[in-house]
Amino acid sequence: MYQYILFDLDGTLTDSKEGITKSAQYALRSFGIEEKNLDKLEPFIGPPLLDSFQEFCGMPPARAAFAVEQYRKRFSTVGLLENAVYDGIPELLEKLREHGYVLAVATSKPEVYTLRILEHFDLF
Repeated sequence: MYQYILFDLDGTLTDSKEGITKSAQYALRSFGIEEKNLDKLEPFIGPPLLDSFQEFCGMPPARAAFAVEQYRKRFSTVGLLENAVYDGIPELLEKLREHGYVLAVATSKPEVYTLRILEHFDLF
């Protein structure tokens, strides 16, 4: 029997598409790249940002690092709360806790943002 359960945050506990894609859009604008279709920015959900800017935008490491800084300017103030908990998640987490499971979040998102999101949505 398992005692520990790990959850991903983005796309598992919360629907973070709006905040992540709008923050990626903001970062790309700093390079003169205008992407109006947020669906095209969905590849930014999940993987580390530095990797995403390099892989999906073809940016060299230094440029991708600057893009991450721009992304975080918006995400840290607005984007992290452009987010919604999926239906049934709070009840699921509560039932699992009641049954003695130890719950944890595994994410590539920086801990400071993860904790703010979990606190804001009362998920821990």
